Amino acid sequence: MSAEPPTTGDQPEPASDGTPRPLSEAPRRRSFLREIVETVLIVVIVYFAIHAFIQPYQVDGSSMTPNLHNSERLFVSRASYLHIDLNALWNLLPGQDRASGNELYLFGRPDRGDIVVLNPPYPSQNPYIKRVIGLPGETVTFHEGSVYIDGKPLDEPYIAAMVATECTRGQWCSVTVPPDSVYVLGDNRDDSTDSRSFGPVKDEAIIGKAVFANWPLKIVGPIRGPDYGPEWRDHQPGECDGCAVNQ
Repeated sequence: MSAEPPTTGDQPEPASDGTPRPLSEAPRRRSFLREIVETVLIVVIVYFAIHAFIQPYQVDGSSMTPNLHNSERLFVSRASYLHIDLNALWNLLPGQDRASGNELYLFGRPDRGDIVVLNPPYPSQNPYIKRVIGLPGETVTFHEGSVYIDGKPLDEPYIAAMVATECTRGQWCSVTVPPDSVYVLGDNRDDSTDSRSFGPVKDEAIIGKAVFANWPLKIVGPIRGPDYGPEWRDHQPGECDGCAVNQ
C-alpha cells in the first residue's frame, strides 16, 4: 500500500545545489549605485587627507638656483615638522596654567640642509622657499665668502662654484639663532632675500618641507638633503673645538 503524498504545506524546501539565484533588477541597481557612492566617498576622503599634509607649490624666481629653477613644481610635506604644545594639553586639566613652548615634534625639527617653504616675517603675497642653515642656539656669521656656524666654516656643496656668500646688511650678519627658530638662506646667494635681510624664522612660520619635485619630467624625484659630513651630525650649538676665528 503506497503512502499518500504530503500536502503542499508539509513539503520540505528543496535542497540547495549552491547555484546563486539571480537578483531582481531593482536590488541590482541599488547595489551598483551604493558601490559608486562608496567609491566616490573614499576618493574624496583620501584626497582631502593627502591635501591636508601634502601641498603642491611652484618655484617663483631664481633664489634657489642652481638646485631649483623658476616654474619648477614641488610637493611640500606639511607633516614633516608636525608638533604639539604639551603645555597646552596640560592646561586642559584643572590647575595652574603652564606657559606655552614645551613643543613635541612628532617627526623631528627642521634640520640643516632642509629646503622649506615659509611665510616671511613681513606681509607677502607668496611664501618663500629657502634652505635651513642655522639651528637654535647656533651663532651664524660670514667671513671671506663663507657661512660660519659657531666659528666653523660650513661646506655647502649645493651652491654654484665660485659663488661667495656675503652679508653686508648689518643686523643679521652675526646672530645667535633663538629657540624654536632657524636661519635660512637661498642657494643663489647673489639674488636671495633671506635671513640676512629679515633674520631668523620662527618654526611656526614654516609651512612645510619640500620633499618631491614633480615638474618638469627631467627633475621628477625625491628632494634629498645634503650630507655635511660626520663632523656636523653631532654638532652641539655653541660648540667650537679648533674652529677658525671669525673677524
